[in-house]
Amino acid sequence: MDVADVAALLLRLVVGVTMIAHGYNHWRGGGRIEGTARWFGGLGLRNGILQAWLSVITEIGAGALLIVGLFTPLACAAVISVMLVAGLLAHRRNGFFVFKEGYEYVLVLAVTALATAILGPGRASLDHAVGLDTQGWTGGLIAGVVGVAATAGLLATFYRPATDPAQPEPAP
Repeated sequence: MDVADVAALLLRLVVGVTMIAHGYNHWRGGGRIEGTARWFGGLGLRNGILQAWLSVITEIGAGALLIVGLFTPLACAAVISVMLVAGLLAHRRNGFFVFKEGYEYVLVLAVTALATAILGPGRASLDHAVGLDTQGWTGGLIAGVVGVAATAGLLATFYRPATDPAQPEPAP
């Protein structure tokens, strides 16, 4: 393995394990699925239970795919999408720094996933073993476009923020 293969393996493992831990926490941590559903509802996403389960499945699934290096650009797209939704709905209004609940953490994970898709899965991956070794601009484009499209689709379908009666309606 050359240095790029080692870098790809390290990125896949760290982001993969992080995503699995994140998904597991949404499923079994603190408030469990019900608490995660309430949190998603508070962010303006409808069908909170469905959102919670989709989040768990996406995070654990993408993490597992990254660890073994299978369908790497699509796994990276899933990470990008989850982080975009989190960044836009939960963290953007808090500024940059994570210690103020800002978007710093989700930005780093999303860009790391994009960089991983560009770098490719490396030789120590199932993608390489079966000849799906997509990398470079192709891998990055797949991850970026699919990640942004998934985010847009989720928000268009489920994002319905509650309106504050104290706030005036925007002008048409």
